[in-house]
Parts: sequence; C-alpha cells; structure tokens
Amino acid sequence: MSTSSITRQRIAINQRVSHTARLFGHQFPMRLEPTIFNIAGSLAESYEGGYWNMYQLSNGGFYMAPALEEPFSVSADNGYEGSMSGDALGITACLYAYSHLSFGDGAFAEICAEQYHLLREFALDHGETGSIMQAID
Repeated sequence: MSTSSITRQRIAINQRVSHTARLFGHQFPMRLEPTIFNIAGSLAESYEGGYWNMYQLSNGGFYMAPALEEPFSVSADNGYEGSMSGDALGITACLYAYSHLSFGDGAFAEICAEQYHLLREFALDHGETGSIMQAID
C-alpha cells in the first residue's frame, strides 16, 4: 500500500480532448462518456446534465464530475440512498461505468478495469468515501 496520498488535477479545457483520447481513444466519446452520463442520471433523479470537470489522478487514473455545488440525492440499485456532492456522484458514476465496460473484450475493457482500480484507490481517501463505497458495493 502506498504511503502517499493520490492527488488530482483538473484537466484544462484545451487539454480535455487530447487527454481522453490518449487514455481511451475514440471509445471515450462513443461509449464511456455517454455511459457515465446515463449512470449519473439513473443514480440521481435530479441530475439534468450540465458541465462536467475532468480530473487526472497522480496514480494515472481519470474521472469526471458534474461542476455543480448543490448535493444530489442518490439512490442506487443496491439499496444505497443518500446525499452526495457532484464530485462524489461523478466518482461513483465513473466507477459504475468502468466496472460495466470492463466486462467487454479487448484493450478498451482492460483500460476500464485498470481505471476502475486506480479511481477506487483515490476514492478510498475521498471525503465522501463511505457514501461512494456503499453506493458501489
């Protein structure tokens, strides 16, 4: 286990396309991004779209999160119900998406599996780790 905390850095607007292309190729706009948006909508009834921030993690991970301040009421299929910040909702939606897409074939599935573990490692130190872990369990 690492003794240093994983840090995040917001990806600049002019770097978003190149960063996601480098990590996921054309699968990002075609499969991953729409999956994340759909999952966010299924978890939080009040989610109605909007601008999302993108973050790179110091361990090589990536996530995106709604750039909204107000908390979301979240209800997951596993029975979890609670309130989450936009950041925690984004992490949760990305973890769901990575998990779901990791069950495919080929390099993209492997990338999603790796990204799941990198993001989960970051989420374990997040201020809302309890809610995130309960929602994905």
